[in-house]
Amino acid sequence: MTGALRDLIGPRLERRVDGQIWAVHDGQARAVRVMRCFPWSAPSRLISLRDERRREFLLIQDPAQLDEASRRLLEEALVEADFVFDIERIEAVDEEVEIRNWRVLTRQGSRRFQTRRDEWPRQLPGGGLLIRDVAGDLFCVRDPTRLDRGSRERLWAFID
Repeated sequence: MTGALRDLIGPRLERRVDGQIWAVHDGQARAVRVMRCFPWSAPSRLISLRDERRREFLLIQDPAQLDEASRRLLEEALVEADFVFDIERIEAVDEEVEIRNWRVLTRQGSRRFQTRRDEWPRQLPGGGLLIRDVAGDLFCVRDPTRLDRGSRERLWAFID
C-alpha cells in the first residue's frame, strides 16, 4: 500500500520497537501520549494524541474512525493513561509559593507529587475526591471518611 493510499484511509496508531505509541497521519509520524479531553463526561470521545512537548498532534473525535488494530491500541493506551493512585493516607502537604508538595501512602506504595496552589481536589460522584498532579497523574480518595483523622485534617484544608 502506498503512503498516499494509507493516508486516505485515515490516521493509524502503532506500537514501535521502543514501546512507544506512534500516530501516523497526513504523511507524518510522531511518538504520542494519549489524553482524554473529557474523561468523566464523555470518556470514549475526543481523545487527544500529544507529542513529547505536550502539543496536540491529532484529535480522535471518535475511535470508530480508526482501523481495528489502531482502535485496540488506543484502548490499551487509555487504560495505561487512566491509571489512578488510590490514596490511603495523607502524610504531609507542604505549600510553597506556587506549588503544594504532597506526601501520601497509596495502595500502590508511598508517593510524592506536586499540585499547583490554585488547583483543588475535585469532588466525584459518590463522595470521592480526585487530585491531578502537575504531571497529569491522578490520585483518588475514594471515601474520605475512611481516612485516619490526621489525613482528613490535612485534606479538608483544600476542600470547599
